[in-house]
Amino acid sequence: MTRPGAGRCRTGLLRQVAAALLLALVGVLACAAPAAAHAADAPDGTNYRAEVTEVTPALPGLRVRVVEGGARLELVNRTGRTIEVLGYAGEPYLEIRPDGVYENTASPATYLNRTLAGDTAVPAGADPTRPPSWRRVGTEPVVRWHDQRSRWLEEAPPPEVAASPDRPHRVGGWVVPLRDGLRPMEIRGTLDWQPPPDPLPWWSVSLIGALAVGALGVLPRNSRPGRRATVALGVLAMVGGAAALAFALARGADAGFGGMLLGLVTGQLWPTLTGVAALAAGAYALTQRPTGDFVLALAGTCLALFTGVTNAAVFLHSVVPVPWPAWSARVLIAVVIAVGGGLAAAGVLRLHAAGRPTRTGPTGTAAGSPPVRRWSVSLPADDPDSTADERPTDGPPVRERPADEPPADGPPVRERPADGPPADGPPVRERPADGPPADEPPVRERPADGPPADGRPADEPAVSG
Repeated sequence: MTRPGAGRCRTGLLRQVAAALLLALVGVLACAAPAAAHAADAPDGTNYRAEVTEVTPALPGLRVRVVEGGARLELVNRTGRTIEVLGYAGEPYLEIRPDGVYENTASPATYLNRTLAGDTAVPAGADPTRPPSWRRVGTEPVVRWHDQRSRWLEEAPPPEVAASPDRPHRVGGWVVPLRDGLRPMEIRGTLDWQPPPDPLPWWSVSLIGALAVGALGVLPRNSRPGRRATVALGVLAMVGGAAALAFALARGADAGFGGMLLGLVTGQLWPTLTGVAALAAGAYALTQRPTGDFVLALAGTCLALFTGVTNAAVFLHSVVPVPWPAWSARVLIAVVIAVGGGLAAAGVLRLHAAGRPTRTGPTGTAAGSPPVRRWSVSLPADDPDSTADERPTDGPPVRERPADEPPADGPPVRERPADGPPADGPPVRERPADGPPADEPPVRERPADGPPADGRPADEPAVSG
């Protein structure tokens, strides 16, 4: 027997566990803050590839790389010394110290690098000639920032790219100055043009896949193939949800584990929500409940629109902001579009079939279905002595014959009129009331004083045969 307070104890325990998990998530996201510093935006894709070639002079423990498809630079300082990044006018811009990251509020680069386009208004007090005014922005010696020196900022492509855009080109090199105390340093890199891929094959695969998945909705839900199709649709929904979550995680994978979690609830919120919804819809569809068709249609529509179509730019650009090869991101988005669109189509087809009235034939059965043969078994008579009408119980069922139905193995029975001869025999001659029977010779009456009617003398005995 359950104690009265057991339910309240379990509820309190669940609340404590949920609070602990929430605090742990907040702590992880707080640790991810230095890696996400200045992460205002990131492109969906580009055709310019930026790469770091070297840091001169080399310093053990100092690592620099390009992240987010060339949108930002990342510097990790494990040297135990203070490394300074200089701004566009040579002024101190960032300091990466052993205890964290500091930015100079008097540097114009602090404001210009807040966004990828560099369109943030610079306050009047930002002057590169002023003494630095440092503000702490991170607790770890890791920083990320947009830097206009490592990207192509013009809308028009370079002349060599415009002349032959289907070939790769080296656009040029770039340099970001650093300083180690009083010793100057440089980050050197290259910028290359990568021809964009042909989007037609990827869109074709996505649409054909959506048609193939949607064709499963043609099968009737209550049939055996239809139940198997429901299971297949549920599994595909979970595959599409997993692909959406994988793409959302890949967008923040450069920032480490904490950066991935932060990206799931910020820049990649919609892919995260639609991915989780698709996983839940797939699990719900496996229960074979009638409302599963509507759930699959809704989840598929959101999956295709908010994760697939909105990130279809990966089909158009050669450089995608994921740490994996660009083709892997294209595969994930193609799977999301195919599964999401197919689930939406299959769900709509099944909902339409469920709402369509069923046509019935003249006998009350569905049109086109074979007639149903109904059999009835006659029970034995109540009299235990009467065995004439008893039938064996181990034989086939006996179908009762209606009163107006002819026997199954004989000619039709013609009814005899009440005042007429039998329907299947010669006419019956009626016997007069005072005469002999109709089928015997007439009897001659014997006169009272004469011989018998058959001619024998009166005194002659009749001879018996």
